[in-house]
Parts: sequence; C-alpha cells; structure tokens
Amino acid sequence: MKSIKRLTGSLALLALVNLTFQSQAPADGGNLLFYGLAAIALLIFFFIVISVADNFMVIESNESGINGEKANMGLYPRMNELFTKKLPAYLENKHSYKLSKGYDIPLEGAAPASVAGDAQAVRYAISPPDFIGLMPIPKVTVEIGDKVKAGDVVFYDKKMDRIKFAAPVSGEVIEINRGAKRSIASIVILAGKDQESRSYSVPSATASREELVEFLLESGVWPGIRQRPYNIVADPEVTPRDIFVSTFHTAPLAPDSKLQIAGREDIFQAGIDVLNRLTPGLVYLGLDGREENETGFSKIANAEHRYFIGKHPVGNVGVQIHHIHPVGAGENTVWTLDVNTVLLLGELFKHGRYNTERVVALAGAPLAAPRHVRTYAGANLGELLKGENLENTRVISGDVLTGDAVGTDGYLGFFDDQVTVLAEGNEAEIFGWLLPLKPRASVSPTIPTFSAFEATTNTHGEKRAFVVNNVYEEVMPMDIYTQQLMKSIMVNDFESMEGLGIYELVEEDVALAEFACVSKQPLQHILRGGLNTMLEQG
Repeated sequence: MKSIKRLTGSLALLALVNLTFQSQAPADGGNLLFYGLAAIALLIFFFIVISVADNFMVIESNESGINGEKANMGLYPRMNELFTKKLPAYLENKHSYKLSKGYDIPLEGAAPASVAGDAQAVRYAISPPDFIGLMPIPKVTVEIGDKVKAGDVVFYDKKMDRIKFAAPVSGEVIEINRGAKRSIASIVILAGKDQESRSYSVPSATASREELVEFLLESGVWPGIRQRPYNIVADPEVTPRDIFVSTFHTAPLAPDSKLQIAGREDIFQAGIDVLNRLTPGLVYLGLDGREENETGFSKIANAEHRYFIGKHPVGNVGVQIHHIHPVGAGENTVWTLDVNTVLLLGELFKHGRYNTERVVALAGAPLAAPRHVRTYAGANLGELLKGENLENTRVISGDVLTGDAVGTDGYLGFFDDQVTVLAEGNEAEIFGWLLPLKPRASVSPTIPTFSAFEATTNTHGEKRAFVVNNVYEEVMPMDIYTQQLMKSIMVNDFESMEGLGIYELVEEDVALAEFACVSKQPLQHILRGGLNTMLEQG
C-alpha cells in the first residue's frame, strides 16, 4: 500500500509538471513532451489499478484459507518466485517453513558423508554438568574399582532421587573426578573389550503412562529427555503438552544427520512410538527441507512431520518450536529429545538393552582427516583424535558456537555428536579488523566471504557496552527482541524478561547472535543466568 501511495503521488506530480511544461513550451516541442508525459502517466495509472487488484486478490485468498506464501494468488509473480531456488518435489503439499534469517559460517574441515569406522576409544565418562537442573553434588553409587554394565546406575540427583543416571558403557570405574566445591565433574569408566548391557524387563504395549515413566526413571534413559522452558532434565511429575525432535544439524561443521539412523530406522521408529505414549499431545519431527531427496527420517510414522528450510539456526529445536507451537510458562511445557536419545529409547524397548552408540563427526581444518566415526556417549576426545597433530589447537566437545573447550583430556558430552578442532588465535594480526588480511566470516557485507576458510579462536575484539543495531534480528529467525531481553536479564526485570520471550530461548538459540555481536557480549552466559533466575522464582 505504501508503494501505491508513492505512485499516486508521483502521478499527481507528473500531471502538474506536464501542465507547467505545456503552458510554457513552444507549440511544436510542447505537444511532443505533453504526449510523452501523458503516456507515462497512463502507464503508471494502469500499474496502480493492477497493483490494487493484486492486493485485493491476495487478501481475499488469505481470508479464504489459502496460504499466500505457498500458493501465490496475485496477478503477477513475486520476486522470490523468480529468483529463489525451486523447492524439491517431495515437499509439495507438506508442512514446510522457509526462514530467511540466519547465517551459515563457512568453515573448512567438514567430515565427509560416510562413516570411517569404529573409534578406538577405551575411556568413557558420564558428567553431571551435562544435565542442567541438578544439585551440584549428586549421590554417587559406585566406587573406583567397581565393575559396571551399560545402564547400571552410577549416581542420582539428591533433589530428585527418582531420576537415575547410567553408565554409558560396561567396564571398570577408574576415576571419580571432582570440580569446584567438591562437585562431581565426571565418572570415568575403562571400557571392556566386549560390551554388556544391564538386563531390563520392558513394559508391555498396554502399560499405562505412569508405568512407562517409572520404568524410564529406573532405566537411566530419562535424563536424555529435556524440558522447555529452561532446557532442564524433564520433571517426571509434569505431563508435556507436546514433544519435539529435531532430526538435523545446521551448526558449523555439523555431522551428517542421515548417517545417524542409517540402518537403524526401525529402532528410531520404536523410540517415536514410545514418545507418543508419554504425551496427550503430538510428537513433532523437525525435518531437513534443504535435502534434494527424502531421507530416512521422512519414512518415520506416528509423528507430525514439519520441514524447515534456511540457514543456521534453522536446525535448532527451539527455532522449530517457535514456528510450530511456541512454549511458555505453566501448561505450555514441552519436552525435547535429540536423535541419539530417541535411538537410546528405541534400543531399550526394541532390544531390551542400554546402548549409547552414536555417529560422531570429527571436524576442523587442523585435522589431517576429518571423518565420521562410530562410538559411545562420553568417549575420551584424545583417544578419538589419536594420530592427529593437535599442537596449538583447541579441542571442543560440540560445535564452535555452543561447545565446551575440554581439550584432549576431556570427554564427549552426553548430548554431543561432534568434536571440533580449531587453531588457537594467539598470534597478533597487524591492524586487526582495520585491514583484514585473512579470510573470516562476517554477517556484514563489508567483509564478504566467498568460500570456506580456516578459522581460529580469535574473537577480533573485546567485550564492550551494547551497540544498538539490528544485527541480532538479522541472524535470529524468531520474533524476539534479543538485545532488549538481554538488558532486562542484566537488571533482573522479571516482567520484561517474561514478556520479551525468555521462556522460548536456550543457549544454542542465541549462539549465532553472540557470534555476530559487535559488542562481544556473552549472550549465552547472560541467558543462562536469566533462565536460572526465572527457575528459582518459580
């Protein structure tokens, strides 16, 4: 409508100019100019009429329930229809969301789309800090030297003693490491050559929801279920409105999601079937709409399929929840699971065993051979990367935006399926950002990035006061004012935090905004502080 108003004004101005020239110009030249301007005015008039008609047709189609984004009911094609890549045929008549905001950081060192084999790790650990919402010092039920099977309980939370945490592999407990204030940092197990699982008596298909919950609590699988808001271990006393599973990654150097269930589709299906018995609502699968062909996830039944197309963070389950059915306080509580937890659940109910097997991407430019390997949760990173030259590098469990720099002595996080290696950025760069001599990623067109590059840990700046701009909104495909929310958190304005959408966010949802932040603000740390404050307030 604004463009029509501008055109109408231009038409009136053109008519006024036409009359002025006609009154002042000679007879011969004036007629020619008059007819030329009249022709232009007539074209503009017809364009206004057609534009008004087009707008009315779009409005009428929307009121009739026709999706204007998927089926353009206007008189002429939109610009995005002319220049945007056509969607794959399998997405016809599917629920799909095309998000325009976001940014893919083009890093070197991606793992090829194949599994190189089994990793030769021998030490595995389960770390209480991986699970948000626990007491800092859980009750440890094992001692150094004890023999355990995969699935045996190794500790439980003192506040919620019904939730048990299990050994990821079978073997001998060789370390119980402590952190600050005597908190438990990790329990390390030396894996046996032949893996054994604890035996289970799996509930029948007619078991009640209460029986299922009690079984999952005792089995050790329950901690893999996370609850939104807050992204904490799910409360067994809460019944979720819905359950969400994102089946693909979009973070830098992320693992290929298709490899995760290749040959295990029946196990994943078994996990989805169990999830449907745990909620009165729906189980949603967030699927990758960027693929040229359907993947194994598309064949999973008993779930609502939602396809997402766009740049990172479109693969984040929080972004998908925001566009499907947002969360909030009270009755809007939902559960989220990753693919590996669904497989763990499926293994338990289909084969009666605790199996944390997963495909992990070893990625990063410093690696001689980036690759996917098959291992178990909690694998030692130094053993996974054995044979690589890791001098002056940073080894991260997870991706470069949200992962933890644990080094080669650290262990793969329970929810991680990626190990990233970056070169340390401890060399001074002449003139810094003023004269960028090396390729780097930037959301600003001032420093264009034409291909993948080798990144370092250099942040190219230091923390400073918030700079007011719209860079957060450019990379976050969510209707949330991120900067205003962060400021509300910093001053403990509870009403503003709730009104600005803190319940919809967890750390990974603001990680890309933190990368793009010109103020170098630790947005993930600030957000977690706000979430903890809101959780304490009830």
